[in-house]
Amino acid sequence: MAGIWLIGAYGAVSTTTMTGIAAIKTGAAPRVQVGMVTEAPECDPIRSKFPLEEIAVGGHEVRFLDRNAYQASEKIWEENVHFQRSYLDKGKNELSKIKAKKGTAINCGPGVDALGELDTLEGEGLTLSEIISRIMKDYESFKNKNGEVCVINAASTEPHIPLTEAHQSLDTFEGLIDENQTEMVTASMLYAYAAFKQKIPYGNFTPSHGATVPAIRELAVKQKMPYMGDDGKTGETLMKTTLAPMFKMRNLKILGWAGFNILGDDDGVTLSKDANKASKIESKDKAISSSIGYSPFSITEIKYFPPLVDHKVAWDYISYRGFLGTKMALQFTWHGIDSILAAPIAIDIARSLMFAKSRGEFGAIHELAFFFKHPIDDIIGNTFIQYELYNNWINEGRTVELKKMQAKIVK
Repeated sequence: MAGIWLIGAYGAVSTTTMTGIAAIKTGAAPRVQVGMVTEAPECDPIRSKFPLEEIAVGGHEVRFLDRNAYQASEKIWEENVHFQRSYLDKGKNELSKIKAKKGTAINCGPGVDALGELDTLEGEGLTLSEIISRIMKDYESFKNKNGEVCVINAASTEPHIPLTEAHQSLDTFEGLIDENQTEMVTASMLYAYAAFKQKIPYGNFTPSHGATVPAIRELAVKQKMPYMGDDGKTGETLMKTTLAPMFKMRNLKILGWAGFNILGDDDGVTLSKDANKASKIESKDKAISSSIGYSPFSITEIKYFPPLVDHKVAWDYISYRGFLGTKMALQFTWHGIDSILAAPIAIDIARSLMFAKSRGEFGAIHELAFFFKHPIDDIIGNTFIQYELYNNWINEGRTVELKKMQAKIVK
């Protein structure tokens, strides 16, 4: 048995993940060539060790806590109709048994506040230590029931808060917790900290702080736990890190890259707030420079467009220079359904991190960079190189020295 614990359990990505796993278990939904990398033959060591049929799901949420996972999934489906209704119906029995636990939304910013009434642990008047204790108990119960588990943060994007000296070591960070300095932490930090305390791997599907804080990374190494992030690479950025290397290989100079994104649903509401949007834009922008080794002029815009609901549309314009200095351009339009693209990758990350733990690996698993817009420690963004690194890691246990994987960017 194994399990995936989802932060933001009743959001579009998480409910689609839960519905997908439940429907695949019944045989109702396809599992081959549907965007789940760990179901490919090349990933047999992972899929055979952590088969989908043996994966349970649970999670934390700060809204709609009176609902079970089937009711939450049905609400998202009615808004989006993003897969066949029969998959939800076939998974009803399993989904109805899943009920999210109350979580935290500390310093998640105006974007999360705009989602509506929140029901949080801090709303009960709990201190940071008490919040962490509750989260750890939820993790422990899930782990005791399901064996090897992984936490995946699929919650809405948080704003970044300034990191201070107190965030640089585990001792000083735990001092912040003991002193209940709520202004110095975010929800994702607490979820990651609690996961490592319980010896559970952690995947950061968002650009939120999570496990990137030095103090929390120190805890992961101390507990010998694997982790990776940041920000799942599912749509426009996947195109960026796939197309950008083409220009480099053909020795064509990218002069500028403009990307305009519109989206709806809760993600759109959250990213309509500047504080929440800033970390997402930073994550998207770095994908190009880490793929080609320099930073062309860049525009990245994200706008909320309610009619799209869970759909995302991106229009990109790439200005480049060719022979005799002649300027040319490439344009493309990307249209995808966010949760359909993200859900299988969330499963991939969880399975891969559990696989890493089973092999005794810990710390940042840089070979998982393939799945992220802005891989921790500035790993090269080139999709092709990332995929080769990932496959070699799975099948040959081959790891690469960090400095050889890091992007070298000429200023």
